[in-house]
Amino acid sequence: MATVPVDVVVAADGSGDYSSVSAAIAAAPLKSNKRHVIHIKKGLYKEFVILGEDAWNVTLIGDGMDATVISGSRCCADGFHTPQTAVLTVLGRGFIARDLRVENTAGPRKELGQAVALLSNSDQSVVFRCALRGYQDTLYAELGRQFYRECKISGTVDFIFGDAAAVFQNCDILARLPIQGQQNTLTAEGRDKPDSNGGFCFQSCTVAADDDLAKASGVETYLGRPWKAYSRVIFMKSTISNVRHAKGWLPWEHAAPPDTIYYAEYDNDGPGAAVGGRVKWSGFHTIQDAAEAINFTVEKFINGNDWLPGTGVDYKPGL
Repeated sequence: MATVPVDVVVAADGSGDYSSVSAAIAAAPLKSNKRHVIHIKKGLYKEFVILGEDAWNVTLIGDGMDATVISGSRCCADGFHTPQTAVLTVLGRGFIARDLRVENTAGPRKELGQAVALLSNSDQSVVFRCALRGYQDTLYAELGRQFYRECKISGTVDFIFGDAAAVFQNCDILARLPIQGQQNTLTAEGRDKPDSNGGFCFQSCTVAADDDLAKASGVETYLGRPWKAYSRVIFMKSTISNVRHAKGWLPWEHAAPPDTIYYAEYDNDGPGAAVGGRVKWSGFHTIQDAAEAINFTVEKFINGNDWLPGTGVDYKPGL
């Protein structure tokens, strides 16, 4: 991604135009067709940030996912609804985040542990070289066409969920250590009607254990479970480690999944990629034909060739 002109600078030490991300967002132009770039300098920003529906084409650029950190601690056990727990909420279209980390440090809970790091409703949005870190419900990709590239997304229960049409390319999907007795589920996709364009596609990603889980044993980790009746998730051309349970997928609350879900795997590698022990659901598919897999590429699934070139972010349009 090329260097882009910066409109305002946020610096925790007071050396910028603003000392908080929220203050910079509040001053951003509304319903602007011109991109507004906010550089967030290295530092820890403890705040809950909201970009409203009228905050169009806003870019947040940090100094690296380990340098610029937006952090908060809030979960449903504290009396909040799931969307209210989000550390960063993005509702306006055309959002771009680059080179920063968003984390919800509420920690794992036995009950009401939902604690969102990023909630995005932003259509034609990009998250590039960012870390999204939490436990349950880390990323709420709720609606719109979304693209994630070279990100690290970590959590435990349902930690990528929602019904956006989202493609994840070259991302690390990292399962963390849950509390005792919990199972990890990477996804809980919420497509609830057959004409919805929602779904998650993971292309050229790596599924692995985060550092804490890598040191533990006895934790079952699954690629996902169907939150809604038309849930749709595809892993293709990705590397799946042995962190993944042989069955691959988990039912929702022990209920047999409806035949209307679409879970698929295509041309993956790694010790967890073998599909011989997978669930025997009618909604689970091992894709054999590239002509079927291509429907879930950037070009086809999120119409990326129409809008991603303007973001300056690298992407692979096809398989």
